[in-house]
Amino acid sequence: MDLAEQGAGRGGAVRGRPRSESVERSIIEGVIGLLEDGVPLAEISIERVARTAGVGKATIYRRWSGREELFCDVMRTAEQADPELPGTSMRDDLIALLESIRRRGLANRSSALVHNVFAQMKSSPKLWSAYHANVIEPRRRLTYEVVRRGQENGEIRSDVDVELVGDLFSGPMLVRTAMRPDAELPDHLAEEIVDTVLEGLRPATS
Repeated sequence: MDLAEQGAGRGGAVRGRPRSESVERSIIEGVIGLLEDGVPLAEISIERVARTAGVGKATIYRRWSGREELFCDVMRTAEQADPELPGTSMRDDLIALLESIRRRGLANRSSALVHNVFAQMKSSPKLWSAYHANVIEPRRRLTYEVVRRGQENGEIRSDVDVELVGDLFSGPMLVRTAMRPDAELPDHLAEEIVDTVLEGLRPATS
């Protein structure tokens, strides 16, 4: 999904002249440039972004309702892209989802920019709430959808709570990537987590 499609998916009507991907890219790169220069998020106003990108404020507001939505797209650009799910089985899809979290964790550890922005966003409830609603929550819902399909296909028991099961799969990876920055993230970790949890969730055989 490109940036223009992301904007349309945020629920706001597209106003004014047609959107330009190159203009959106220059705006987002302008914000990233300010962050790389050490400018705190709190000091990055729409006016400053407009000056940096060489556009008018109206150009920015046609694409984003405010700083929160703009910063969410900046973080999407700086992060690993969401994975393409193979769709062959619940196990394969879950491994793909957890592997994307693992890779994102590795990238965040090596990226001073992403690490710094996350720290600043968490100190701003409004920004963190917007990021959670627009980035984190859709990924969580995708995990639940995969688990629900697994129940329907008989891959796991049907009597367990979908959200609880989703958290059982993603929780260990999130702990290692977000709460234990010193924890190892080996290549086989996603597969090991999924298979370990699945052992206790498979339907009983007669």
